[in-house]
This record gives sequence, structure tokens and C-alpha cells, in this order.
Amino acid sequence: MRRPVARKLTVLAVSAVVVSVGAAAPPAHSGGTAVRKSPVAVGYGGAVSSVDADATAAGIEVLRKGGNAVDAAVATAAALGVTEPYSSGIGGGGYFVYYDARSRTVHTIDGRETAPLTADSNLFVENGTPLAFADAVSSGLSVGTPGTPATWQSALDRWGTERLGTVLKPAERIADKGFVVDDTFRSQTAANETRFRYFPDTAKLFLPGGQLPVVGSAFKNPELARTYRELGRKGIGTVYRGDLGKDIVSTVNNPPVDPGSGWKARAGKLSAKDLAAYRAKSQAPTETSYRGLKVYSIAPSSSGGTTVGEALNILENTDLAKAGEVQYLHHFIEASRISFADRGRWVGDPAFEDVPTKGLLSQRYADERAKLISDDAVLTSPVAPGDPNDPGSTGTPAPTTYEGENTTHLTVADKWGNVVSYTLTIEQTGGSAITVPGRGFLLNNELTDFSFAPANPAVHDPNLPGPGKRPRSSISPTIVLDKANRPVVAVGSPGGATIITTVLQVLTEFLDRHLPLVDAIAAPRASQRNAAKTELEPALYNDPVLRGKLEAIGHSFSLNPEIGAATGVQRLPGGKWLAAAETVRRGGGSAAVVDPAP
Repeated sequence: MRRPVARKLTVLAVSAVVVSVGAAAPPAHSGGTAVRKSPVAVGYGGAVSSVDADATAAGIEVLRKGGNAVDAAVATAAALGVTEPYSSGIGGGGYFVYYDARSRTVHTIDGRETAPLTADSNLFVENGTPLAFADAVSSGLSVGTPGTPATWQSALDRWGTERLGTVLKPAERIADKGFVVDDTFRSQTAANETRFRYFPDTAKLFLPGGQLPVVGSAFKNPELARTYRELGRKGIGTVYRGDLGKDIVSTVNNPPVDPGSGWKARAGKLSAKDLAAYRAKSQAPTETSYRGLKVYSIAPSSSGGTTVGEALNILENTDLAKAGEVQYLHHFIEASRISFADRGRWVGDPAFEDVPTKGLLSQRYADERAKLISDDAVLTSPVAPGDPNDPGSTGTPAPTTYEGENTTHLTVADKWGNVVSYTLTIEQTGGSAITVPGRGFLLNNELTDFSFAPANPAVHDPNLPGPGKRPRSSISPTIVLDKANRPVVAVGSPGGATIITTVLQVLTEFLDRHLPLVDAIAAPRASQRNAAKTELEPALYNDPVLRGKLEAIGHSFSLNPEIGAATGVQRLPGGKWLAAAETVRRGGGSAAVVDPAP
């Protein structure tokens, strides 16, 4: 298969790495020494892949001690709350997808944050006008009821083998003894420095001595270590009915802002009743067939499963394995454009909205939508949505609303064959920028994922705020099974709305284009979300031949320096697993196995 020279070099460089690695993760370090990262590992006994070496090591530690994939996933997630605090933590939420090897079935947990029970469609409207996004983010108004602690406990109760307190131990240790600051952590802190200085508790924690953290230094968070110990000792009741919950409510409703900063930190409306009413939802996954395989993901309130699934169904009748690079990217972009049009019209919290999940995932509907795609022309965005209840009819076009581009993802497999694909988040980098005093973690800004006002005033918007409503997400943790219901691959990514296109591209690069998983993850990305221009990473944007051919068809492009940060695991023959992570994005990810293959 022919590829542009720049892309060939990228793939060859990554493939060279595959030959030279396969080691297990060392134990989570004791502060001051960086843990070595590897983007790919092959071996036995289970596998873990995340963006961070300490977090991956925490998961491997739990697997080594006899824990299963669910135990290790929670341990990895808790460690990411320490080392990736601007992307995740107990102040946020997420979506958990689990494959049970014994029953060969897939299950999911919706741990999305919820709006206060007093919220209505005007949550972000002030004096008759929607708030500016920047004014809403760094405020109590943006904070939803956290779902991550409930997700962890729900997963452990249903499928785990260890207590919450046990799997939190590696993360406690990292928080106590510190992790090594890298360029990514410093740059993310720098990007949020102005916001962080609005809130004294945030500045004290993340700007030690009033300065940016120094690369190579040990960053400690003893307050978070104490919070994890309390969570392990008292259980999640301390969040939803106890002292930690009281601290969260007080912080949201009275944001501890520096009066000298001049920042107007609008108060939120969270209550103890909101916390007590919160439940992580156990629900059926989305399911679609692709190339004879079964693709499972998360159902609404996330739009990830329906949108990735619809795009795959649209691409089903195009032979992407034989397609040239231009044709592959053209069809990928157009399928993404169409599925995003449908996402915007139909997907919201199913507790409030009539979401036609089955129709969006029907092959008949996808075949009708695929008729819009031409080999030599480009659709004009915003594309009008279709109607799954009346294939062939169309609605009113509406632009895609903004969604923050952070979050983190992890994938885990164990020696019994169980698999977890889990994406967790506090929304944009740094979340609301509000730290709960004395508790060591940031609060989310997930409620800004709601539409502040209807995307099109003439059409019902399924993503307006409501009491106890979950905002629409793009999170797309995915597990692919073969005809015998055995795992083939599990993947996921952070990146806001680009999560959907990232997961779609990794799946098609791996399943159709037959790239090794680590190369499919490393391949340069495109992201089209029913917008006038398609975002391209530099390797594609700066390729004049490829870009020129696509522009000749009618595509328009903008540069995005980095799209997503995926991880994945792949089942190999003989009980062997391959874990894969990014080679460059976010400083490179960390893949490890319990027992490396020779």
C-alpha cells in the first residue's frame, strides 16, 4: 500500500521500536526518579497502557499481586489522578467498558457527571445572553456532580476482586513520595497559570513557591494522598454523603477566589442532595458489526458509541484496505462529517431525550447516509442531519458545539482474558481550575459540555442543561470482538470531540489498513466534525502532494498540532497480549506487560 514518504518514515520509525521493547513496567517509583516509558510491550499475565509510566506501573503492580483487569484499571485511574491531575481525578467522571472473559460479554458503566437538580436550560444564560465560554469554565457553574468515585466502586463491586482501599495504595504512594515533572506537565501548568492564580489553593498546589514546577523535580501531593486514604477507609460514602462531599459542595457554591485577582468566579448550585442522588449507571453497550467483527462501545449519554458505530457502518461498503491514501482519507473524513451531523441532532442524555440509538446504528440507515458521499466531491458543512426513523429524509443543518480537548484513557487486560477500556476526565486541561481546599484535587468543568443555547434555534437541541441531566460526551472507549466473542483489540483516546475521529481512525488503520497497533496509534490524524475545515496534524498538513490531491476534490484544512493520545491492547495467540501507547503525543505513553515475551 502506497503512502506519502513522510508517513512511511513515521511508521518505519515506530516499527523499529516494536522490535526493541517488550519489558514489564518497573514498580511505581519512590520519588525523584523517572519511570522508563515504552510505547509497546508484548507478553503474558496481563497488560496495561496509559499516557503515564507511573500509572501504568500501578496497574501492573495490581495485576502481579493477583488482581484482575478491573482492579488494575481502577489502580491505574487513581494513579492518573496524581500524575495527570489536569485531565482526570476524583473531581470528574468518565465511561467504563468491560469485557468479561467467562461469559464473553461486554458491559458498561456511565459515570458521567450530572447537573444540579435545580439546573434548567438557562444554566449558562445571564441577563438573557449565553455566557462567554471562558467566563463559564473557571467557575462553580461549570462543575457537575463527580462520577469517578462511584464508577470505581461500581466496577469493583460488579467485576473486581479487590477492595477500593487496596487498589488505591499505589496512587497514595505516588502522591506521598512524588512523581517526576516532565515537559508535558510543566507546559500544561504554564498554559493554565493565569487561571490557577485566581484560586489560592490551586496556586499553592500546582505553582509551588509561586513558580511553575521545574522539569525533573519531584512533585508531591500529600493532600491527595490523605484524600485517597480517607476514600479507601470510609468508602465512597465520604464523597456522596460525608465530609468530602461537604467540602466539594462548599467549594462549588463559594469558589475560593483570590480577591486581588479581579476574577468573577460565579457560584455554582451544587447541593448535598445532588451528591446523595448520584448513581453510576450500568447499561448495555452500543454494538455494531464491522468486517465480520463486533464493535462495542459506550451508549448515550456519550455520543461516542453511536457516532463511531455509524461512521463504521457508512464505511462498511468501501474497501479501505485497497484504497489509496487519498481515497481512504476522503471517505474517512466524509463519514465523520455525516455521523457528526446526526450526533448533534439526536444524541443527549437518554433519561431526558428520545435518542434513536438503534436507528443510528442500523446498517440500513448508514447505507442511506453513505449515498451522500462522492469520490470526486466534498459535502458542504454543516451537513443536514438525517432521520433514523425515516431514512432518506433530512433535517436542518446545525454547527457542532465546542467541547474541551482533554481527558485521559487507559486500557487493561489480565491473564484470564478480561479487558477494560476506560476514559476518564475533568473536561478541559485543568478542569474548572478550582481545587477543593485541603483535598488535593481539581473539580471538573463538565457542565460546559452542554449547549449554552440551542445550536440552531429552529431545532430542538438534545444537549441543553436540565435538572440532574448528563451533558453529552464524545468519549468512545471501544472493545472489538471476533466471531467467537473473543477480544481482538481495545482502544480509546482523550481529545474532546476529536475522541470520536481518533478512535475511528485508529480502528480503520488497524482493522482495514493492517498497521500494527502501535503504528495505527502513531499515524498522523485528521478530524472532521461537520465543520467547514478538517483539522490535520502536521505530518498530513505539511504534505503538499497528499494535501493538494485532497484540496483538488474540495477539502479545506486547518492545522492542529496534536489530536488525541490513544492507548490500546491487542490479544495475541497463546495467552499473549500486546499493549500499545503513543510514541510522541503528550510526551509518549507507557505500555507494559506482567511477564515480557522473549
